[in-house]
Amino acid sequence: MTSALLRAPKRLFVGQAMRSNQLGETLLPKKLAMPVFCSDPLSSVAYATEEILLILSLGGLAFLHLAWYVAAAIVALLAVVVASYRQTCRAYPSGGGAYAVATANLGRSAGLAAGSALLVDYVLTVAVSVVAGVAAITSAVPSAASHAVALSLGFVVLLTVVNLRGVKESGKAFAMPTYGFLLGICLMLCVAAFRLLSGDHLLAPSAQLHVHAEHSYAGVALVLLAMRAFASGCTALTGVEAISNGVPAFKKPKAKNAADTLTIMGLFSIIMFVGITALALKLNVHVAERPTDLGLPAGATTQTVLAQIAQTVFGKGFAFYYIQAVTAGILILAANTAYNGFPLLTSLLAEDRFMPHQLRNRGDRLVFSNGIVVLAGFAGALIVVFNASVSAIIQLYIVGVFVSFTLSQLGMVRHWQRERRDRASGLSRAGIRRAQLINATGAVFTGLVLIIVLITKFTHGAWIVTLAMPMLFLSMTAVHRHYSRVAAELQPSPAGVVLPGRIYGLVPVSQLNEPTLRALAFARATKPHELTAITVEVNEQETRQLVDEWDARKIPVPLTIIDSPYREITTPLLNYIRHIQRRGPHDVVCVFIPEYVVGHWWEQLLHNQSALRLKGRLLFTPGVMVTSVPYHLSSSTHLVGIEQAPASRRP
Repeated sequence: MTSALLRAPKRLFVGQAMRSNQLGETLLPKKLAMPVFCSDPLSSVAYATEEILLILSLGGLAFLHLAWYVAAAIVALLAVVVASYRQTCRAYPSGGGAYAVATANLGRSAGLAAGSALLVDYVLTVAVSVVAGVAAITSAVPSAASHAVALSLGFVVLLTVVNLRGVKESGKAFAMPTYGFLLGICLMLCVAAFRLLSGDHLLAPSAQLHVHAEHSYAGVALVLLAMRAFASGCTALTGVEAISNGVPAFKKPKAKNAADTLTIMGLFSIIMFVGITALALKLNVHVAERPTDLGLPAGATTQTVLAQIAQTVFGKGFAFYYIQAVTAGILILAANTAYNGFPLLTSLLAEDRFMPHQLRNRGDRLVFSNGIVVLAGFAGALIVVFNASVSAIIQLYIVGVFVSFTLSQLGMVRHWQRERRDRASGLSRAGIRRAQLINATGAVFTGLVLIIVLITKFTHGAWIVTLAMPMLFLSMTAVHRHYSRVAAELQPSPAGVVLPGRIYGLVPVSQLNEPTLRALAFARATKPHELTAITVEVNEQETRQLVDEWDARKIPVPLTIIDSPYREITTPLLNYIRHIQRRGPHDVVCVFIPEYVVGHWWEQLLHNQSALRLKGRLLFTPGVMVTSVPYHLSSSTHLVGIEQAPASRRP
């Protein structure tokens, strides 16, 4: 009954368990793969333009025209990265993305560097996406701003539960918000274009606000400002690699479907990003990190760039709230990209023995449940630490993305070099050369962006990520060393296992009761060479009573009494066991421990503490075997509907 009561809530939230042979039923068609793997890059357009304008506004309104050039560079970079990852999908249909590519072509260290960068990036993706989604909600409902942390954590829990139900389930649940966002943004761009071409003079609510420059920028300082704006705007590229990580989740032909989905995602991202940036500049949208920089009172709530555009184009009617709703929805669901990428990557790392083996196990719904829960825990902690602030968390973003981008593209260049030599892929020499050129271009571009990001964001919080990635790298290598050492120790020797010389049976006894008698009976049935009952004398009167009962019952097992002047039980027993072990190097001591089995958690606190302590100590004592002899009390047997077993035959 207890297990049934525990299973009921799990089945309610997660659903019925699926058989291993149903894995094929979880594969995704392209229409569901889009919301599962592309919600992050698609949703990034909702705040990428805002990040560009925020940085350029540090120099005042005079530098906002640079947003055109920054946006153009980001669009070119996005096109190159999408083309590069199309090659990865086809070359590595088994998935793994940057980790698999870098490991196979650049070595284990490069693979772990890419893997650690991706893991950090996935955690940040969940935190940034959820917090940005909550920011969209508070733009429409300012009174909810004080509850941003609680709302963010609530959405993390919701995403976790949905993803624990399975990949296909999450795709169905997230399809409507994703396609609703695409429809809403495209409709907004079309209506805005129609109104502007019709002669309407559209101005954003913030167009009349003056932005106070933080510093005077010229020369090198201006170049650094533009570079920082470019680095912040590159958030538009986050999540692009997720499809290459999850190729195995697609329906056949897997590689083709993944590459096609990546292309569609890239086209939509470019169209929406260009459109939102153009409208933001045309409507004179002004933003700043602090309300006071806009001439507003401290503590005032400012709208996001997308909210201002929607209000200007549609007014504060149904369409405005629809845009805010679907934006909040897709921003929150953008975290789903990480919920699919993180567990898949940790399962591969666990399979290669760089992470705990539990992360490679599939749960009831054939998803990597442990990885999902770990991701949710780290993302939730990040949200709490940074108080659900988009501008604070986003400074940590991007570094991991471009580390993995660069290593992945360098790995693909090496891959195509090998293909030119071996011709194993069946591609023509011209096709291989073209693919290699695409990946080489991607490696150069993303490498340059990585340098820019490190220069411009290091002192603004990126140092935390640059510290976290090496720490994760070292942790994974330590895990690998541990597993390798254990595997080496567990290898059977050529001579096999030496049989024990003698087996000494010990039964710890504190009082003569039914569990003790059952343990003695079982110990006798195993027929050790010598069997001894042992009691530690803490109270002289209780020991004398035990001896009298022992003699009166004529138990055919000798009872040994160990004195304990300090009233400790475990240490005297261990000393006695070590004394026995000195008799022969190949002798084994088997300790039979009688234990109560109770049915309620609070009863567990009242029993078995001495048995647990003894087992814990014996576990680390070489040459000792521990056998638990359970005795089920009525509270445990009644809960599972089992009648109390009749008393066993006494020794």
